[in-house]
Amino acid sequence: MNRWLTGAAVVFVALYVLMHMSFFVVNQTDMVLITDLGDPQRVITDPGLHAKLPLVQNAIVFDRRLLDFESPPEEVILGDQRRLIVDSFARYRITNPLEYYQSVGPSEDAIQARLDSVVTSSLRRVLGSETLLDVLSAQRTRIMSSIQKQVNDEMKGFGVDVIDVRLRRADLPAENTQAILQRMQSERDRVARQARAEGAEAAARIKADADRQRTVILADAGATANTRRGEGEAQAIAIYANAFSRDPGFFATWRTLQAYREAFAGGHSHLILSPDNDFLRLLQGAQK
Repeated sequence: MNRWLTGAAVVFVALYVLMHMSFFVVNQTDMVLITDLGDPQRVITDPGLHAKLPLVQNAIVFDRRLLDFESPPEEVILGDQRRLIVDSFARYRITNPLEYYQSVGPSEDAIQARLDSVVTSSLRRVLGSETLLDVLSAQRTRIMSSIQKQVNDEMKGFGVDVIDVRLRRADLPAENTQAILQRMQSERDRVARQARAEGAEAAARIKADADRQRTVILADAGATANTRRGEGEAQAIAIYANAFSRDPGFFATWRTLQAYREAFAGGHSHLILSPDNDFLRLLQGAQK
């Protein structure tokens, strides 16, 4: 009886182990390569429960998500012969598990050594034809796109698609930093002086043009004012002449009364005249 129970337990355990080794689950974030004694057989990308031959076939899991790779700092020589310490990183995805397995083996970390070599070579090749100002300016997007394309083209044979390559840090070597910063400051000062000189020249030109326009406007206004004043005076003279011609006596009397009002306004005026002065003729007549 004990032998029967022992045998049944052994059979049950064996069946459990065989079933456990025969079935496996593929997650949505994974891909599985089935190998038969090390020989690749098929790639499974559909998530769910799948089966394989126990003890003979092996399921190698690969992550289908974006993976990060950080490259150690490298010193490169730019196109203008300046040295630069660059720290880069790449993002890649395993797209063909069979090619990946045949190229570097089953480990996901095995590709990083090859990726490091390719990224470093591409950085040196592309940055070797660029200047420091280009690397530190908006041209960096174009430079990194060129590096990413070269790296992706070289890594396609490994079953890997390189999505992006970026520079995290780009620093000058410590021994060159101060000299280059001083040179850059001198260049910025020169550009600033030139900009200020051009601004002063433009300001002087605008001011001169404004002064010229002001002079022309004032001259035109003065000429117009003189013309209108002359026309008004002519009209006034004509009106006075017309009025005087109609009744010279009344006009003479009215002008004399106007002169009295202006001369004796305020009651404190003093006039020294001879009694027979024509200015007093109306007063003399009033006294009589």
